[in-house]
Amino acid sequence: MKITIKETQNPTIIKFEFPDFITQNENFEFKNIDEAKNSPLAQKLFYLPFVKTVYISGNFVAVERFSIVEWADVQDDVAEQIEEFIQNGGVIVLPSEQKAKKQPITVYGETTPNPASLKFVVNKALTKNMVEFKNIDEAKPSPLAQALFKFHFVKEVFITENYISVTKYDSVSWDEITLELRTFIKEYLENGGIVLDETLIADDVKQEKQQIKNFDQLDVTSQQIINILEEYVKPAVAADGGNILFDSYDENQKRVKVVLQGSCNGCPSSTFTLKNGIENMLKDMLNDKDIVVEALNG
Repeated sequence: MKITIKETQNPTIIKFEFPDFITQNENFEFKNIDEAKNSPLAQKLFYLPFVKTVYISGNFVAVERFSIVEWADVQDDVAEQIEEFIQNGGVIVLPSEQKAKKQPITVYGETTPNPASLKFVVNKALTKNMVEFKNIDEAKPSPLAQALFKFHFVKEVFITENYISVTKYDSVSWDEITLELRTFIKEYLENGGIVLDETLIADDVKQEKQQIKNFDQLDVTSQQIINILEEYVKPAVAADGGNILFDSYDENQKRVKVVLQGSCNGCPSSTFTLKNGIENMLKDMLNDKDIVVEALNG
């Protein structure tokens, strides 16, 4: 058996791909050796001092490193250790006692202010990230989103903590497709389908904006705007199946740009409502009547 080494969009994460699938509709993430008690392979990898996180899914094992080494210096040795471990009869993941039982999942639909979007709420956590896909090519990090795009009426998919917001084309009505989509999502999750491969979204531009990694380098006004959006605006927008991101602030023009995602994206009323609602809030809370908000579609 030969392991293939593949780079990912995140320079700290390397994939070690197997010629065959090593899990069946399951994915695992281990942060330390104690969490990895059901994976002898992951436990072995954690004895390497530079291993930070181990992901196991489909036909690969992905490893995130600490910055004390570069992958170019150690990746071949890690691949050899994995190969030797498997050749000596090592177990990648111990079989689950509950594997024969489907995990009960509840999915229900909620309307949103956007008549073209419906929010499918799930009784379990789906991801720690917020991701939006406009087409099946963009959806490579999400097997669930790719599967949804195979429905001819699905236009866009937005996934966050515990719900999926689906935007449809106008050619069909929700009465015709809601039950079909709800049933598909429920069965997909009950069968252990992968929602999101976190290793493939690390360098996504929208994720960079979402995480605002350069927060400390921003000007004070931009920081205040972000804090207001996070505390007062995002919870209300999320309740309607959408998301809002800070894009930029132009100090000379007093112009704030925000990005709309999910059901907010393309909603006939949201651009006007959010623009004026946020604009009035920022003017009041920042005590600056010249602020203008420009709402962009993600």
